[in-house]
Amino acid sequence: MANSKYQYVKSFEMDDEVMAPNIIVVRIGGRNFEKFSEVHEFAKPNNEQALKLMNACAKAVLEEKGFHEIAFAYGFSDEYSLTEKANGILKQNRKKQQKRDLLFKEFEINYKELPDIVCQGSFVLKQEVEEIITKDGSDGTPVKRMRRKVTTVHSKNVTSRSIWSTHPYLLKDLGEFEGDICKIKPEFMKSFQFEYKLLPSTWIVIRIDGCHFHKFSDIHDFEKPNDTHALNLMNSCAMAVVEEFNDVVFAYGVSYEYSFVLKKDSQFYGRRPSEIVSVITSFFTSVYVMKWKECLLLTELKLSPYFDGRAICYPSNEILLDYLVWRQVDCHINNQYNTCFWMLVKSDKTKMTKAEAQEYLKGTQTREKINCSTTFDMDYSKLPIMFRQGSSVF
Repeated sequence: MANSKYQYVKSFEMDDEVMAPNIIVVRIGGRNFEKFSEVHEFAKPNNEQALKLMNACAKAVLEEKGFHEIAFAYGFSDEYSLTEKANGILKQNRKKQQKRDLLFKEFEINYKELPDIVCQGSFVLKQEVEEIITKDGSDGTPVKRMRRKVTTVHSKNVTSRSIWSTHPYLLKDLGEFEGDICKIKPEFMKSFQFEYKLLPSTWIVIRIDGCHFHKFSDIHDFEKPNDTHALNLMNSCAMAVVEEFNDVVFAYGVSYEYSFVLKKDSQFYGRRPSEIVSVITSFFTSVYVMKWKECLLLTELKLSPYFDGRAICYPSNEILLDYLVWRQVDCHINNQYNTCFWMLVKSDKTKMTKAEAQEYLKGTQTREKINCSTTFDMDYSKLPIMFRQGSSVF
């Protein structure tokens, strides 16, 4: 982010790291999935295809290189816990015997004969497998090597010693249990959940950023330095967020970043930042995927987009406005640099490499960048305002 006099607003951003050496559990749950399942006509009470889709998503998370520290995941219905927490959710599928008897008596359903994915949930983890490959340039002799593979299993008790002892990576990443711990009460597990709330009577800003979007834009051949279709897609997603959540009153975006401003007196999710950030970020991402072909002119989506987010509180109107000005100044400075950079790289006049263009622009000021653009017969002030000043949604 560019330097400016408004950068002091960064001092309001607080680090919320989890203290070491705790094991981190990230539990996600579907929002309004009862309505979602009705709209898409999911079979009741369980839709195996929908459950398999949830499992496929969990496997994709574990396979993603950027999330290599995630050891395993457990999920059922529209919920998934990534890393360690299993006992707090197992209570959901420990049916009392009388309920099983009722099922059999009234509907002739033997609960024990239902699919494991329904009764036990799904356990997604990594295991070591052997594969045989032939190295390029070798004499063709097959070579054996070990690699990690993400797999899905089902078990009546995912914290039993028998499960952990048969999967070495669980023991390596998380250690072992001294014994089966299936009798721990859910209330005990809930005691570890820290309920942090954002300061009252302050403006809440949720800023989301695309993760690895340099690679994402390269794979999808985005126009440099600005792709109008990609920016319109971001704006369309921001509009959907403002329409979906009444507490979001304003949004400002540039490139693959968006800031959402919530009402000063908002009680959205009880002002709990983890829930506010996750629901806005996930909704934005899902809309990004849904509107991809509409905005990108039927271009195939080759890589899963995802965004991270953070919550910041600003105590006064003046500081909130300074935050928005800071982001817009950042937009201008970065866009001016990127415009010059890509002209130097693309132009037949200069034919610079990326490294040469970076060196050429190092330390240059606004006036010098304007002169650079005029060299290529371009009037920077006539570029689309969306490129130079970003986009506002309200």
